[in-house]
Amino acid sequence: MTRFLKNIILFVIALVLLPLSVANRHGVNISLNPFDPQDPRLTITDVPLFWVIFCAILAGIAIGGLGAWAKQGKWRREARVKRSEADKWHREADQLRAVVADQAATSSPALPAPAKDSRAA
Repeated sequence: MTRFLKNIILFVIALVLLPLSVANRHGVNISLNPFDPQDPRLTITDVPLFWVIFCAILAGIAIGGLGAWAKQGKWRREARVKRSEADKWHREADQLRAVVADQAATSSPALPAPAKDSRAA
């Protein structure tokens, strides 16, 4: 079901992006020098406008993702500490089970049979 839903969402995105790229395919100049826009050394010429739009969208997604990742660092650190603490307690419990099993095996090799209930008929 999730794969189907993902494919539907990607199809809708493609339906939006395809006309956008066809309508904005004319070339634009990108100047990287704000003080002298005519400087040929820092100008990228004839870049299709839809590439500029797509790159701006991807840059926004990447910056937003990095911001969210950085904001959640506290919770990831806490989860890491809790996971290591849980692993420590699991190891200790396994060691105690092994000690109890060894003591039970060495102290009484045969367990006494349970007493029969006289009321059960």
